[in-house]
Amino acid sequence: MALIKSISGIRGTIGGKVGDNLTPLDVVKFTAAFGSWLMRNAKTENKKIVVGRDARISGPMVDSLVESTLVGLGMDVVNIGLASTPTTEIAVQKENACGGIIITASHNPKQWNALKLLNEKGEFLSDKDGKEVLALAEADQYTFAEVDDLGKVTRKNDYNQIHIDEVLKLKLVNVEAIKKANFSVAIDCVNSVGGLVLPQLLQALGVNNIVQLNCEATGQFAHNPEPLPANLTEISETLKKGGADVGFVVDPDVDRLAVICEDGSMFGEEYTLVSVADYVLRYTKGNTVSNLSSTRALNDVTVAHGGSYAAAAVGEVNVVTKMKETNAVIGGEGNGGVIYPESHYGRDALVGIALFLSLMAEEKIKVSELRKKYPSYFISKNKIQLTPEINVDNILLQMKEKYASERVNDIDGVKIDFADSWVHLRKSNTEPIIRIYSEAHSEKEADDLAKKIMSEIEALC
Repeated sequence: MALIKSISGIRGTIGGKVGDNLTPLDVVKFTAAFGSWLMRNAKTENKKIVVGRDARISGPMVDSLVESTLVGLGMDVVNIGLASTPTTEIAVQKENACGGIIITASHNPKQWNALKLLNEKGEFLSDKDGKEVLALAEADQYTFAEVDDLGKVTRKNDYNQIHIDEVLKLKLVNVEAIKKANFSVAIDCVNSVGGLVLPQLLQALGVNNIVQLNCEATGQFAHNPEPLPANLTEISETLKKGGADVGFVVDPDVDRLAVICEDGSMFGEEYTLVSVADYVLRYTKGNTVSNLSSTRALNDVTVAHGGSYAAAAVGEVNVVTKMKETNAVIGGEGNGGVIYPESHYGRDALVGIALFLSLMAEEKIKVSELRKKYPSYFISKNKIQLTPEINVDNILLQMKEKYASERVNDIDGVKIDFADSWVHLRKSNTEPIIRIYSEAHSEKEADDLAKKIMSEIEALC
Protein backbone atom coordinates (compact mmCIF):
# COMPACT_ATOMS: atom_id res chain seq x y z
CA MET A 1 0.00 0.00 0.00
CA ALA A 2 2.61 2.55 1.01
CA LEU A 3 6.20 3.09 2.13
CA ILE A 4 7.19 6.60 3.19
CA LYS A 5 10.81 7.56 3.88
CA SER A 6 11.55 10.81 5.66
CA ILE A 7 14.12 12.36 7.97
CA SER A 8 12.11 11.10 10.95
CA GLY A 9 12.29 7.47 9.88
CA ILE A 10 10.52 4.98 7.67
CA ARG A 11 6.78 4.34 7.78
CA GLY A 12 4.60 1.96 5.81
CA THR A 13 1.98 -0.73 5.68
CA ILE A 14 2.87 -4.28 6.63
CA GLY A 15 3.16 -6.89 3.85
CA GLY A 16 3.45 -6.64 0.08
CA LYS A 17 6.46 -6.04 -2.12
CA VAL A 18 9.91 -4.94 -1.01
CA GLY A 19 10.38 -1.21 -1.51
CA ASP A 20 6.67 -0.56 -1.83
CA ASN A 21 5.61 -1.50 1.69
CA LEU A 22 7.16 -1.99 5.12
CA THR A 23 8.46 -5.51 4.56
CA PRO A 24 11.01 -7.37 6.72
CA LEU A 25 13.73 -6.56 4.20
CA ASP A 26 12.90 -2.84 4.34
CA VAL A 27 13.01 -2.94 8.16
CA VAL A 28 16.44 -4.63 8.13
CA LYS A 29 17.83 -2.28 5.49
CA PHE A 30 16.75 0.89 7.23
CA THR A 31 17.76 -0.33 10.69
CA ALA A 32 21.19 -1.25 9.36
CA ALA A 33 21.58 2.19 7.81
CA PHE A 34 20.62 3.96 11.03
CA GLY A 35 22.80 1.76 13.22
CA SER A 36 25.77 2.27 10.90
CA TRP A 37 25.22 6.03 10.92
CA LEU A 38 25.06 6.06 14.72
CA MET A 39 28.34 4.20 15.09
CA ARG A 40 30.03 6.61 12.66
CA ASN A 41 28.62 9.73 14.29
CA ALA A 42 27.99 8.78 17.93
CA LYS A 43 28.79 11.45 20.49
CA THR A 44 29.05 8.78 23.20
CA GLU A 45 31.78 6.14 23.46
CA ASN A 46 29.45 3.17 23.76
CA LYS A 47 27.49 1.39 21.06
CA LYS A 48 24.35 1.15 23.18
CA ILE A 49 20.96 1.77 21.55
CA VAL A 50 17.46 1.76 23.11
CA VAL A 51 14.52 0.05 21.40
CA GLY A 52 10.88 0.44 22.48
CA ARG A 53 7.57 -0.28 20.77
CA ASP A 54 3.85 0.37 20.92
CA ALA A 55 1.33 -2.49 21.01
CA ARG A 56 0.72 -2.86 17.26
CA ILE A 57 0.05 -6.37 16.00
CA SER A 58 3.18 -6.23 13.84
CA GLY A 59 5.27 -4.91 16.73
CA PRO A 60 6.87 -8.20 17.88
CA MET A 61 7.89 -9.09 14.32
CA VAL A 62 9.41 -5.67 13.61
CA ASP A 63 11.02 -5.62 17.06
CA SER A 64 12.80 -8.93 16.47
CA LEU A 65 14.09 -7.76 13.09
CA VAL A 66 15.34 -4.45 14.50
CA GLU A 67 16.98 -6.10 17.50
CA SER A 68 18.76 -8.79 15.47
CA THR A 69 19.97 -6.30 12.87
CA LEU A 70 21.46 -4.02 15.51
CA VAL A 71 23.16 -6.97 17.24
CA GLY A 72 24.51 -7.99 13.83
CA LEU A 73 26.07 -4.55 13.45
CA GLY A 74 27.84 -4.97 16.78
CA MET A 75 25.54 -2.72 18.81
CA ASP A 76 24.32 -3.41 22.34
CA VAL A 77 20.53 -3.21 22.49
CA VAL A 78 18.58 -2.12 25.56
CA ASN A 79 15.08 -3.35 24.73
CA ILE A 80 12.48 -1.71 26.99
CA GLY A 81 9.54 -3.60 25.48
CA LEU A 82 6.08 -2.03 25.39
CA ALA A 83 6.73 1.64 26.00
CA SER A 84 5.50 5.03 24.84
CA THR A 85 7.51 7.28 22.54
CA PRO A 86 8.32 9.74 25.37
CA THR A 87 9.33 6.81 27.62
CA THR A 88 11.78 5.63 24.99
CA GLU A 89 13.15 9.16 24.63
CA ILE A 90 13.77 9.32 28.37
CA ALA A 91 15.36 5.85 28.34
CA VAL A 92 17.94 6.98 25.75
CA GLN A 93 19.03 9.72 28.14
CA LYS A 94 19.03 7.49 31.22
CA GLU A 95 21.02 4.77 29.48
CA ASN A 96 23.56 7.23 28.05
CA ALA A 97 22.87 5.51 24.73
CA CYS A 98 24.06 6.73 21.35
CA GLY A 99 20.49 6.67 20.00
CA GLY A 100 17.15 4.94 19.97
CA ILE A 101 14.47 3.41 17.76
CA ILE A 102 10.77 3.62 18.53
CA ILE A 103 8.69 1.03 16.69
CA THR A 104 5.40 2.85 16.19
CA ALA A 105 3.30 4.40 13.44
CA SER A 106 1.88 6.87 15.95
CA HIS A 107 -1.74 7.70 15.02
CA ASN A 108 -1.85 5.62 11.82
CA PRO A 109 -4.25 2.62 11.59
CA LYS A 110 -3.19 -0.88 12.67
CA GLN A 111 -1.87 -2.03 9.26
CA TRP A 112 0.88 0.59 9.54
CA ASN A 113 4.14 0.50 11.46
CA ALA A 114 7.26 2.62 11.47
CA LEU A 115 10.73 3.20 12.84
CA LYS A 116 11.16 6.56 14.57
CA LEU A 117 14.80 7.50 15.04
CA LEU A 118 16.38 9.22 18.04
CA ASN A 119 19.81 10.76 18.62
CA GLU A 120 21.90 10.52 21.80
CA LYS A 121 19.70 13.18 23.46
CA GLY A 122 16.56 11.12 22.92
CA GLU A 123 15.42 13.67 20.33
CA PHE A 124 14.45 13.20 16.69
CA LEU A 125 17.17 13.57 14.09
CA SER A 126 17.89 16.89 12.42
CA ASP A 127 17.12 17.34 8.74
CA LYS A 128 20.81 16.95 7.88
CA ASP A 129 21.25 13.78 9.96
CA GLY A 130 18.05 12.23 8.65
CA LYS A 131 19.10 12.77 5.05
CA GLU A 132 22.44 11.10 5.78
CA VAL A 133 20.65 8.01 7.11
CA LEU A 134 18.40 7.89 4.04
CA ALA A 135 21.45 8.15 1.78
CA LEU A 136 23.13 5.24 3.56
CA ALA A 137 20.01 3.12 3.17
CA GLU A 138 19.74 3.88 -0.54
CA ALA A 139 23.40 3.06 -1.08
CA ASP A 140 23.40 -0.07 1.14
CA GLN A 141 26.50 1.34 2.84
CA TYR A 142 26.78 -0.74 5.99
CA THR A 143 29.04 -3.51 7.23
CA PHE A 144 28.02 -6.16 9.73
CA ALA A 145 30.17 -7.33 12.65
CA GLU A 146 32.18 -10.53 12.77
CA VAL A 147 31.14 -13.23 15.22
CA ASP A 148 33.31 -12.10 18.14
CA ASP A 149 32.06 -8.54 17.80
CA LEU A 150 28.33 -9.16 17.79
CA GLY A 151 26.33 -7.02 20.16
CA LYS A 152 24.24 -8.18 23.10
CA VAL A 153 20.67 -7.59 24.25
CA THR A 154 19.56 -6.38 27.66
CA ARG A 155 15.85 -6.29 28.49
CA LYS A 156 14.54 -3.72 30.94
CA ASN A 157 10.85 -3.59 31.85
CA ASP A 158 10.86 -0.80 34.45
CA TYR A 159 10.99 2.28 32.25
CA ASN A 160 7.26 2.99 32.41
CA GLN A 161 7.64 3.40 36.17
CA ILE A 162 10.85 5.43 35.75
CA HIS A 163 8.96 7.77 33.39
CA ILE A 164 6.11 8.17 35.87
CA ASP A 165 8.59 8.92 38.67
CA GLU A 166 10.16 11.62 36.49
CA VAL A 167 6.74 13.21 35.91
CA LEU A 168 5.99 13.23 39.64
CA LYS A 169 9.28 15.06 40.30
CA LEU A 170 8.31 18.04 38.14
CA LYS A 171 7.97 21.18 40.24
CA LEU A 172 4.68 22.27 38.68
CA VAL A 173 2.98 18.88 39.05
CA ASN A 174 0.87 19.45 42.17
CA VAL A 175 0.28 15.91 43.42
CA GLU A 176 -1.20 17.00 46.73
CA ALA A 177 -3.76 19.29 45.08
CA ILE A 178 -4.75 16.55 42.62
CA LYS A 179 -5.22 14.05 45.46
CA LYS A 180 -7.30 16.55 47.39
CA ALA A 181 -9.54 17.24 44.39
CA ASN A 182 -10.56 13.55 44.24
CA PHE A 183 -11.07 13.60 40.48
CA SER A 184 -12.85 10.93 38.49
CA VAL A 185 -11.00 10.45 35.20
CA ALA A 186 -12.00 8.56 32.05
CA ILE A 187 -9.26 7.38 29.68
CA ASP A 188 -9.28 5.90 26.18
CA CYS A 189 -5.95 4.32 25.27
CA VAL A 190 -7.01 2.76 21.94
CA ASN A 191 -5.73 -0.68 23.08
CA SER A 192 -2.06 0.28 22.98
CA VAL A 193 0.67 1.11 25.49
CA GLY A 194 -1.29 3.95 27.08
CA GLY A 195 -3.46 1.24 28.62
CA LEU A 196 -0.42 0.08 30.60
CA VAL A 197 1.00 3.40 31.72
CA LEU A 198 -1.92 5.84 32.11
CA PRO A 199 -3.67 3.94 34.92
CA GLN A 200 -0.32 3.73 36.71
CA LEU A 201 0.27 7.45 36.29
CA LEU A 202 -3.20 8.42 37.50
CA GLN A 203 -2.94 6.19 40.55
CA ALA A 204 0.45 7.72 41.37
CA LEU A 205 -1.16 11.18 41.11
CA GLY A 206 -3.82 10.16 43.63
CA VAL A 207 -6.68 9.56 41.19
CA ASN A 208 -8.63 6.61 42.57
CA ASN A 209 -11.68 6.58 40.29
CA ILE A 210 -10.50 5.69 36.78
CA VAL A 211 -12.91 4.74 34.00
CA GLN A 212 -10.86 2.68 31.54
CA LEU A 213 -11.86 2.37 27.88
CA ASN A 214 -9.82 0.34 25.40
CA CYS A 215 -6.93 -0.18 27.79
CA GLU A 216 -5.82 -3.66 26.72
CA ALA A 217 -2.48 -3.48 24.91
CA THR A 218 -3.52 -5.82 22.09
CA GLY A 219 -2.93 -3.58 19.09
CA GLN A 220 -6.52 -4.20 17.98
CA PHE A 221 -7.46 -0.54 17.86
CA ALA A 222 -11.06 -0.06 18.95
CA HIS A 223 -11.44 2.95 16.63
CA ASN A 224 -9.35 5.04 14.28
CA PRO A 225 -6.38 5.87 16.55
CA GLU A 226 -6.05 9.51 15.51
CA PRO A 227 -7.60 11.45 18.44
CA LEU A 228 -10.01 13.56 16.39
CA PRO A 229 -13.61 14.27 17.54
CA ALA A 230 -15.12 11.87 14.99
CA ASN A 231 -13.12 9.01 16.54
CA LEU A 232 -13.91 9.79 20.18
CA THR A 233 -17.61 9.06 20.40
CA GLU A 234 -17.28 6.27 22.98
CA ILE A 235 -15.55 8.36 25.62
CA SER A 236 -17.75 11.34 24.81
CA GLU A 237 -20.86 9.26 25.54
CA THR A 238 -19.29 7.98 28.76
CA LEU A 239 -18.78 11.52 30.04
CA LYS A 240 -22.25 12.62 28.95
CA LYS A 241 -23.64 10.01 31.34
CA GLY A 242 -21.82 11.67 34.24
CA GLY A 243 -19.01 9.19 34.21
CA ALA A 244 -16.10 11.48 35.10
CA ASP A 245 -14.77 15.01 35.70
CA VAL A 246 -12.52 14.85 32.63
CA GLY A 247 -11.56 12.48 29.85
CA PHE A 248 -8.10 11.89 28.36
CA VAL A 249 -7.42 10.20 25.02
CA VAL A 250 -3.97 9.27 23.76
CA ASP A 251 -2.73 7.89 20.48
CA PRO A 252 -0.99 4.46 20.28
CA ASP A 253 2.46 5.77 21.24
CA VAL A 254 1.20 8.26 23.87
CA ASP A 255 2.81 11.45 22.61
CA ARG A 256 -0.51 13.12 21.70
CA LEU A 257 -3.19 14.08 24.20
CA ALA A 258 -6.83 15.03 23.63
CA VAL A 259 -9.02 16.28 26.50
CA ILE A 260 -12.78 15.68 26.83
CA CYS A 261 -14.96 17.95 28.97
CA GLU A 262 -17.17 16.60 31.75
CA ASP A 263 -20.27 17.04 29.55
CA GLY A 264 -18.80 14.97 26.71
CA SER A 265 -17.87 17.97 24.56
CA MET A 266 -14.42 18.27 23.03
CA PHE A 267 -12.00 20.53 24.89
CA GLY A 268 -10.27 20.78 21.53
CA GLU A 269 -7.03 19.06 20.58
CA GLU A 270 -5.53 22.50 19.90
CA TYR A 271 -6.34 23.64 23.41
CA THR A 272 -4.40 20.88 25.15
CA LEU A 273 -1.21 22.87 24.60
CA VAL A 274 -2.92 26.23 25.15
CA SER A 275 -4.22 25.27 28.61
CA VAL A 276 -1.01 23.56 29.74
CA ALA A 277 1.01 26.56 28.52
CA ASP A 278 -1.30 28.88 30.43
CA TYR A 279 -0.61 26.90 33.61
CA VAL A 280 3.17 26.80 33.08
CA LEU A 281 3.39 30.51 32.20
CA ARG A 282 1.66 31.45 35.46
CA TYR A 283 4.71 30.22 37.34
CA THR A 284 7.48 30.36 34.74
CA LYS A 285 7.77 33.52 32.67
CA GLY A 286 9.02 32.90 29.17
CA ASN A 287 8.28 32.14 25.55
CA THR A 288 6.28 29.52 23.67
CA VAL A 289 6.47 27.73 20.32
CA SER A 290 4.05 25.72 18.22
CA ASN A 291 3.90 24.80 14.56
CA LEU A 292 2.35 26.76 11.71
CA SER A 293 -0.82 24.63 11.82
CA SER A 294 -1.57 25.44 15.46
CA THR A 295 -4.14 27.84 16.87
CA ARG A 296 -3.57 31.56 17.39
CA ALA A 297 -4.85 31.06 20.93
CA LEU A 298 -1.35 30.05 22.11
CA ASN A 299 0.01 33.39 20.90
CA ASP A 300 -2.81 35.22 22.70
CA VAL A 301 -2.20 33.40 26.00
CA THR A 302 1.58 33.84 25.75
CA VAL A 303 1.33 37.58 25.15
CA ALA A 304 -1.12 37.89 28.05
CA HIS A 305 1.58 36.41 30.31
CA GLY A 306 4.22 38.79 28.97
CA GLY A 307 6.03 36.30 26.75
CA SER A 308 6.70 35.95 23.03
CA TYR A 309 5.33 33.35 20.67
CA ALA A 310 7.11 31.86 17.65
CA ALA A 311 5.87 29.46 14.95
CA ALA A 312 7.93 26.59 13.56
CA ALA A 313 7.56 24.31 10.58
CA VAL A 314 5.42 21.24 11.24
CA GLY A 315 7.28 18.37 12.88
CA GLU A 316 8.57 17.79 16.38
CA VAL A 317 12.22 18.32 15.44
CA ASN A 318 11.38 21.73 13.97
CA VAL A 319 9.41 22.78 17.04
CA VAL A 320 12.21 21.64 19.36
CA THR A 321 14.81 23.53 17.32
CA LYS A 322 12.74 26.72 17.49
CA MET A 323 12.14 26.21 21.23
CA LYS A 324 15.88 26.05 21.85
CA GLU A 325 16.46 29.12 19.67
CA THR A 326 13.87 31.17 21.59
CA ASN A 327 14.50 29.65 25.02
CA ALA A 328 10.83 28.63 25.19
CA VAL A 329 9.57 27.26 28.51
CA ILE A 330 6.73 25.30 26.89
CA GLY A 331 5.84 24.32 23.35
CA GLY A 332 4.43 21.62 21.16
CA GLU A 333 2.05 21.04 18.30
CA GLY A 334 -1.65 21.74 17.97
CA ASN A 335 -2.43 18.04 17.57
CA GLY A 336 -2.26 17.58 21.32
CA GLY A 337 1.52 17.41 21.63
CA VAL A 338 3.01 19.03 24.75
CA ILE A 339 6.78 19.57 24.97
CA TYR A 340 7.96 20.66 28.42
CA PRO A 341 11.75 21.13 28.57
CA GLU A 342 11.78 20.76 32.37
CA SER A 343 11.08 17.11 31.61
CA HIS A 344 12.60 16.54 28.15
CA TYR A 345 12.40 17.83 24.57
CA GLY A 346 9.71 15.50 23.31
CA ARG A 347 5.91 15.42 23.07
CA ASP A 348 4.69 13.69 26.20
CA ALA A 349 1.06 12.92 27.04
CA LEU A 350 2.01 11.84 30.58
CA VAL A 351 3.46 15.27 31.30
CA GLY A 352 0.44 16.88 29.64
CA ILE A 353 -2.01 14.93 31.83
CA ALA A 354 -0.14 15.72 35.06
CA LEU A 355 0.05 19.45 34.29
CA PHE A 356 -3.59 19.60 33.12
CA LEU A 357 -4.82 17.91 36.30
CA SER A 358 -2.71 20.38 38.31
CA LEU A 359 -4.42 23.22 36.45
CA MET A 360 -7.84 21.67 37.12
CA ALA A 361 -7.06 21.32 40.81
CA GLU A 362 -5.98 24.96 41.00
CA GLU A 363 -8.91 26.40 39.02
CA LYS A 364 -11.57 24.36 40.83
CA ILE A 365 -14.01 24.72 37.93
CA LYS A 366 -15.49 22.33 35.39
CA VAL A 367 -13.37 21.57 32.33
CA SER A 368 -16.04 23.04 30.04
CA GLU A 369 -15.84 26.29 32.03
CA LEU A 370 -12.06 26.24 31.83
CA ARG A 371 -12.27 25.99 28.05
CA LYS A 372 -14.43 29.13 27.91
CA LYS A 373 -11.65 31.14 29.57
CA TYR A 374 -9.44 30.85 26.50
CA PRO A 375 -9.71 32.78 23.21
CA SER A 376 -12.29 31.20 20.95
CA TYR A 377 -10.94 29.83 17.68
CA PHE A 378 -12.01 26.86 15.62
CA ILE A 379 -9.74 24.75 13.42
CA SER A 380 -11.02 22.66 10.54
CA LYS A 381 -8.72 19.76 9.60
CA ASN A 382 -9.10 18.29 6.14
CA LYS A 383 -7.05 16.37 3.60
CA ILE A 384 -6.87 15.63 -0.09
CA GLN A 385 -5.68 12.17 -1.18
CA LEU A 386 -2.70 12.27 -3.50
CA THR A 387 -2.15 10.26 -6.66
CA PRO A 388 1.26 9.79 -8.33
CA GLU A 389 0.42 12.13 -11.21
CA ILE A 390 -0.33 15.13 -8.94
CA ASN A 391 2.49 17.70 -8.81
CA VAL A 392 2.04 18.95 -5.25
CA ASP A 393 4.87 21.48 -5.37
CA ASN A 394 3.36 23.10 -8.45
CA ILE A 395 -0.08 23.28 -6.82
CA LEU A 396 1.36 24.92 -3.70
CA LEU A 397 3.26 27.42 -5.85
CA GLN A 398 0.09 28.36 -7.71
CA MET A 399 -1.80 28.84 -4.42
CA LYS A 400 1.01 31.01 -3.11
CA GLU A 401 0.86 33.19 -6.23
CA LYS A 402 -2.93 33.39 -6.09
CA TYR A 403 -2.83 34.81 -2.55
CA ALA A 404 0.33 36.88 -2.88
CA SER A 405 -1.52 39.95 -1.58
CA GLU A 406 -2.04 38.25 1.83
CA ARG A 407 0.58 37.34 4.45
CA VAL A 408 2.09 34.14 3.07
CA ASN A 409 4.60 31.87 4.86
CA ASP A 410 6.25 29.15 2.77
CA ILE A 411 8.77 27.61 5.21
CA ASP A 412 6.57 24.52 5.36
CA GLY A 413 4.08 24.22 2.54
CA VAL A 414 2.01 27.40 2.20
CA LYS A 415 0.31 29.21 5.07
CA ILE A 416 -1.96 32.12 4.16
CA ASP A 417 -2.81 34.53 6.99
CA PHE A 418 -5.95 36.59 6.54
CA ALA A 419 -7.10 39.29 8.97
CA ASP A 420 -9.41 37.01 10.98
CA SER A 421 -8.45 33.55 9.78
CA TRP A 422 -5.71 31.44 8.22
CA VAL A 423 -5.25 28.33 6.11
CA HIS A 424 -2.19 26.06 5.97
CA LEU A 425 -1.53 23.71 3.05
CA ARG A 426 1.21 21.10 3.27
CA LYS A 427 2.16 17.69 1.99
CA SER A 428 2.19 15.15 4.82
CA ASN A 429 5.47 13.43 5.70
CA THR A 430 3.66 10.36 6.99
CA GLU A 431 0.76 9.78 4.56
CA PRO A 432 0.16 10.33 0.80
CA ILE A 433 -2.10 13.36 1.38
CA ILE A 434 -2.18 17.16 1.35
CA ARG A 435 -3.25 18.41 4.78
CA ILE A 436 -5.47 21.49 4.80
CA TYR A 437 -5.83 23.22 8.16
CA SER A 438 -7.94 26.35 8.51
CA GLU A 439 -8.80 28.48 11.55
CA ALA A 440 -11.41 31.16 12.16
CA HIS A 441 -13.58 32.53 14.98
CA SER A 442 -16.39 30.06 14.23
CA GLU A 443 -16.58 26.45 13.13
CA LYS A 444 -18.64 27.41 10.06
CA GLU A 445 -16.14 30.08 8.98
CA ALA A 446 -13.25 27.63 9.33
CA ASP A 447 -15.11 24.92 7.41
CA ASP A 448 -16.18 27.33 4.68
CA LEU A 449 -12.61 28.56 4.23
CA ALA A 450 -11.34 24.98 3.99
CA LYS A 451 -14.00 24.06 1.42
CA LYS A 452 -13.15 27.12 -0.68
CA ILE A 453 -9.43 26.32 -0.69
CA MET A 454 -10.02 22.60 -1.36
CA SER A 455 -12.19 23.38 -4.38
CA GLU A 456 -9.46 25.69 -5.70
CA ILE A 457 -6.84 22.97 -5.25
CA GLU A 458 -9.01 20.31 -6.87
CA ALA A 459 -9.45 22.61 -9.87
CA LEU A 460 -5.67 22.64 -10.27
CA CYS A 461 -5.22 18.84 -10.01
